[in-house]
Amino acid sequence: MLGQPVSMLIPQVIGFRLKGTLREGATATDAVLTVTQMLRKKGVVGKFVEFFGPGIAALALPDRATIANMAPEYGATMGFFPVDAETLSYLRFSGRDPNLVTLVEAYNKEQGLFLTKDTPEPEFADTVELDLAEVEPSLAGPKRPQDRVPLSQAKKVYRRSLLEMIEKGAKMDQMYVNRWLGEGGSPAIPPKDLLEPEMAKLVTKVPVCQGSTTYQLGHGAVVIAAITSCTNTSNPAVMLGAGLVAKKAVERGLQTQPWVKTSLAPGSRVVTEYLKESGLTPFLEALGFHTVGYGCTTCIGNSGPLPDQISDAIAKGDLVVASVLSGNRNFEGRINSLVRMNFLASPMLVVAYALAGEMDVDLQKDPVGLDRNGDPVYLKDIWPSNEEVRDAIRTSVKAEQYKTEYAKVFDGDAPWQRLESPTGQIFKWEPDSTYVRNPPFFQDVPKEPGPLADIKGARCLALLGDSVTTDHISPAGSIAKNGPAAQYLTSHGVKVEDFNSYGARRGNHEVMMRGTFANIRLKNLLAPGTEGGVTLHLPDGKQASIYDAAMQYEQEGVPSIVIAGAEYGTGSSRDWAAKGPRLLGVKAVIAKSFERIHRSNLIGMGVLPVQFQEGQDATTLGLSGRETFEITGVAEGITPGKKLTVTATSDEGQGPAKSQSFTVVCRIDTPNEVDYYKHGGILVYVLRQLLKK
Repeated sequence: MLGQPVSMLIPQVIGFRLKGTLREGATATDAVLTVTQMLRKKGVVGKFVEFFGPGIAALALPDRATIANMAPEYGATMGFFPVDAETLSYLRFSGRDPNLVTLVEAYNKEQGLFLTKDTPEPEFADTVELDLAEVEPSLAGPKRPQDRVPLSQAKKVYRRSLLEMIEKGAKMDQMYVNRWLGEGGSPAIPPKDLLEPEMAKLVTKVPVCQGSTTYQLGHGAVVIAAITSCTNTSNPAVMLGAGLVAKKAVERGLQTQPWVKTSLAPGSRVVTEYLKESGLTPFLEALGFHTVGYGCTTCIGNSGPLPDQISDAIAKGDLVVASVLSGNRNFEGRINSLVRMNFLASPMLVVAYALAGEMDVDLQKDPVGLDRNGDPVYLKDIWPSNEEVRDAIRTSVKAEQYKTEYAKVFDGDAPWQRLESPTGQIFKWEPDSTYVRNPPFFQDVPKEPGPLADIKGARCLALLGDSVTTDHISPAGSIAKNGPAAQYLTSHGVKVEDFNSYGARRGNHEVMMRGTFANIRLKNLLAPGTEGGVTLHLPDGKQASIYDAAMQYEQEGVPSIVIAGAEYGTGSSRDWAAKGPRLLGVKAVIAKSFERIHRSNLIGMGVLPVQFQEGQDATTLGLSGRETFEITGVAEGITPGKKLTVTATSDEGQGPAKSQSFTVVCRIDTPNEVDYYKHGGILVYVLRQLLKK
């Protein structure tokens, strides 16, 4: 990165043994959700995962890639499969240079890395095993990719999750609640008991008029169904499988529900070609799955706005609605700000839920819809057999498609080719741009770094729980209309409809720092009872946005810290999740544990990551977040894994200030990372190295 070696501690390698074959009806997506659940439970952060065993032979290369590509979700530094004959076959089929294929084969065989049926199984630090025959159709959600839900249990999990989300402040009779959880019925026709006032919250319905169509929108309505993300949408088996589901559904006269926003974002143009070749494109489009683009869309918050009538109904009824997407991340607030439940699923199940239109349905027992004769149609009636999928792949996916499309992959379309590009070696900044601005990372940088200093007199900007993701820290989706980022854009003449997304404006630090910790689902325990980017400015205790409080601390010359729980920084390797806190004046993050990539990114921006000792966290230490903090031991010099001392001083109450000290572990793990931190981050470090040349 930036010409620097990527340093890490020598990792443990966890072996994941696969055996058996996927059963009828199970997909690579179901396998990857199972693997993700197992490895998160195992704990593989900072480790390599190598898949091995006889089950590998039963997986096509795209299936293996689907599993390996979920490494960030199961927490590993990487997940990988060995090179074998299937690998070489895919390289040839997808149009790679024959000389490259020969080199790959020769190198791996010479190194003893080429897998054959006679290859002995490797030895690992630890192993996990999965019989692929036990994989069942699954979803994951409603908030995390590791929370796998068997399709047979999806309705029950939805109901439990709904109850958790709306129970606070709602008067509900526990007897009725238990009955609803255990059996209940569709909220469209709730049991009479559930119409009692004390249960109405669970069965809220809002009438919606959409053109000539009227319907009742309730909790659990699937308002987004998206075939999206790199994880699934370059896999012919699940993409053609989705097309076959659509074909069978259309032939039975089924339609997607009118409140569902559908989209298709293939992983590459090759997918478009083999869907056309198969004749399945018209059926997907008949159900609303038109191609909206290629690559990341809904999975990274680019679903676009919901129709006004849907948005209004959600707000009016305070509805908990859902999305179903073939993505790899479904963290809170990521997909759409109005959608509180998000479930990952195979592209085939995305189509099925678009037809059903709700989560409060058991797709293994209940119909997905009624055919043109009014007869029920079940999922099994429209689900293709494995043989049908294999036939579609065999007749529709061709080597020439890869060769043709990738020969022109960098050409771009006509609008791209018409763009004027500046010349010269120095970028010409436009001072009035609200998209790209000159960031302050190189302002007032001395030629040599100053001495390291302890952190003194710091205030806690945010006190956070477990599983805080990079989406919580730096949202990628739409920009809220009433936050600091919106105020900045409005002051620069940008209309609300032109706000776009944080992802689109990540070249503007003014927007991104105002969006830091601005996720609408962030729970800052320093400001209990609130959701979103809210905190308390201390010591006065005044409630403010995290951005405004951070700027006030900056004016006062007060450094800030963040205190968090386990798995801090889960999710995307989003650079702004580290850049944003740095620009807000955050000097250190004290967490129970860090996700590997985010820990590295914090160091890369000059923010000190430190970890509570085993068995300790903010709760066990009795930290309220209102204390003044000092982190000492830094000025003496930083070494990898050094023990530092944190002193928290509370001046609440009538008596004298009370202090407690505890030991933390500096999570700067390598000598290279020490250098980056000494220089205030990797950007400044690289600049200084260049100047020395």
